[in-house]
Amino acid sequence: MLQRIIDDLKRSAGTALDLTSLAVAAAFALLITTLFLCAAAFVYVLQKYGLIEACLTGAAIFFVITLITMICYIVRNRRAKIYAAQAAKSAANAPFADPMLMAAGIQIARAIGAKRLIPILVLGGVALGFLATRGEGKPPEEK
Repeated sequence: MLQRIIDDLKRSAGTALDLTSLAVAAAFALLITTLFLCAAAFVYVLQKYGLIEACLTGAAIFFVITLITMICYIVRNRRAKIYAAQAAKSAANAPFADPMLMAAGIQIARAIGAKRLIPILVLGGVALGFLATRGEGKPPEEK
């Protein structure tokens, strides 16, 4: 079980590193492209209308790019929060579905004995109940 978790972690870290490096390269290329397009727009407006209009056009272009970037960031942040909540719900049940964990639990129960195991299970159930009800409350309102 532990080896599977480690392998999954290695695989996801490698994939994340590959995707991050590709995203950085694409972002750098997009930055260079945007700079050349802005320079072309600046020169065109400078020749056609003048210096002040050219500067305002450059500012407007970068403002639009900033707005698009912020909208993308907000959408991704919301999706990440929804995904994290769904992953937390599914991860809560995942360890109990592992056959190796169930076999280890049965072996521990045989080794300890039923009379000693009942109070431990009761305490574990109470602790699990407290943990389960702890996350159900509404988050405090931010002021």
